[in-house]
Amino acid sequence: MTQAETIGTYGPYGGRYVPETLVPALDELEAGWAEARQDTGYWAELDGLLRTFAGRPTPLYLAERLAPGRRVYLKREDLCHTGAHKINNALGQALLAVRLGKRRVVAETGAGQHGVATATVCARFGLECVVYMGAEDIRRQHPNVERMRLLGARVESVEIGTRTLKEAMSEAIRDWITNVETTYYLIGSCAGPHPYPALVRELQEVIGREARAQMLEATGRLPEAVVAAVGGGSNAIGMFAGFLDDPEVRLVGVEAADAASLGRGRTGVLHGSRSAILADEDGQILDAHSISAGLDYPGVGPEHAWLRDTGRAEYLPITDEQALAAFHLLAEREGIIPALEPAHALAQALLLEEELVLVCLSGRGDKDLQTVLERG
Repeated sequence: MTQAETIGTYGPYGGRYVPETLVPALDELEAGWAEARQDTGYWAELDGLLRTFAGRPTPLYLAERLAPGRRVYLKREDLCHTGAHKINNALGQALLAVRLGKRRVVAETGAGQHGVATATVCARFGLECVVYMGAEDIRRQHPNVERMRLLGARVESVEIGTRTLKEAMSEAIRDWITNVETTYYLIGSCAGPHPYPALVRELQEVIGREARAQMLEATGRLPEAVVAAVGGGSNAIGMFAGFLDDPEVRLVGVEAADAASLGRGRTGVLHGSRSAILADEDGQILDAHSISAGLDYPGVGPEHAWLRDTGRAEYLPITDEQALAAFHLLAEREGIIPALEPAHALAQALLLEEELVLVCLSGRGDKDLQTVLERG
């Protein structure tokens, strides 16, 4: 296992903790990304796809009936093609895979939205697609499994451990190690070894840039608080990026109460980087739980751990029951059915004291209807 502790770090977090066999692939990815991000042609092609294929910019919506006496704005990432913010990152990385000459793509997914986004972009670019998904998440998120298969992806069920996102990511990494010369690993969150956390963040910054400009246009001012759900953390880091340099804006990340690696975890290494993780005193990874498959992960992107330590962002827990209540409230009062992930963010937003609040509504709730119905 190589340890590149000073590469791609956020304070004491980040870096590369990977087998030797992956170092050339990560070096190739880092060089390819450095070249692409300096290429105006890359950004022009991505911008065109985001507009004409993904449906950007997504609108800003004032939820007038949600919290009388307050202004709660929703950044409607649920209206993106495929139903979530994941398409922003998937498109950017698919373009990168093509530039690197990779014709096979592997990915992990929990809630299924990243899997669907990956299968979608692979169909668009004619790439072979394999998605690893825990057996429990396949059960919980069956509609997304069928969508992936319709898009031509092969969905591999992971039967070990908790059979959720952690194990799916481990299996995707194993596949990548085995097929590293021909395969691109399309990580869905701002986690993993360098350069993935920075790469995913930059591809998701479009959320924060749009939201900041839209808030200024709609209200003439910045929000008092910006709220987003945090599992691995990609929608949150993308939203926060638009406001990091505005110290008057409170940044609030929302974790599932029983998967709160930032709230009650410890520093350790998981899936190639150092961050806040749920682990025992011996460093063994603990099980995480959430009604939301996308938040059911015992780690988090390293930049979030750094934002917590520096005090620029705070991370608060929400229970399954609170998220379900917010899910029903948004559906009944605004006619919007959210995914369970942003329902956590919405639940916390309703508890804040600030009058002007912006929430990242990161995905729609089609995939979660069975789970919600089972809970009554």
